[in-house]
Amino acid sequence: MADEMNITDYLAKGGRLTNPANVPPRYRAELMKIMATFVDSELAGAAGFADVINAGPGIKERIAAARIVLEKTDNADRVLRLMGEFGANTDRYANHHPWADRLPRDTAPGSHRSTHDMRLSVMNYPLEGWADAVVMNFCMGLGVCVQLREMTKVSYQPLSEAIREILPTEQRHAELAEEGLERLLAQGNGPAITAALTYWHPRVAAIFGDVGADRMAQLQGWGLRDLTGPELRALWQDQLGHGLARLGLTFQAA
Repeated sequence: MADEMNITDYLAKGGRLTNPANVPPRYRAELMKIMATFVDSELAGAAGFADVINAGPGIKERIAAARIVLEKTDNADRVLRLMGEFGANTDRYANHHPWADRLPRDTAPGSHRSTHDMRLSVMNYPLEGWADAVVMNFCMGLGVCVQLREMTKVSYQPLSEAIREILPTEQRHAELAEEGLERLLAQGNGPAITAALTYWHPRVAAIFGDVGADRMAQLQGWGLRDLTGPELRALWQDQLGHGLARLGLTFQAA
């Protein structure tokens, strides 16, 4: 207990942990949740995009979708290897789970499919055609980057280093989505894009849920969180607004 208190003080002063042997049990539990949420979301996202590769209207679009599938799977593998250092059965974890499963399309925002699945709630909804997939990737791509910038500050150094390497890849996914939206707009798909924005906006917004004040203070003290959910959501809303403005789109959230 004294060692755990000393580590807590160390973390509160900005300290970093570098291997599983130094990690207190409660810190470990929260760290594993963070990593599992990332891994599950990346694998579920890859599975979702795999289903729409052939919906792409051209070779360039199909290459972009296939690239996203490949890179999200690779990003998941990087963090899954860190989970393996804590004893996770990584082979079973990655290969014996229904990553492609989704809730019905009309399920309310913020819903979760399974208590054993740590994917972000937005990854529980099915994609419906190419325009829908591109809009989802645009909205969620910006959201992922907001979350990953937060994770680059996490006090478990191997994870923060891995996320710094992953972040440019996820930024490129958001850029690919913006390029895809430009092409769709040029082809006269404005109404489909607006409909998809109406659907996906509240579902992406729901991933920035807040936690109780006491738990948030603990996570901040351990260096596992910095900004609150509402603060992260505000950053995402701002970046989404700028992105839509670049495309000449206006969107009013419900």
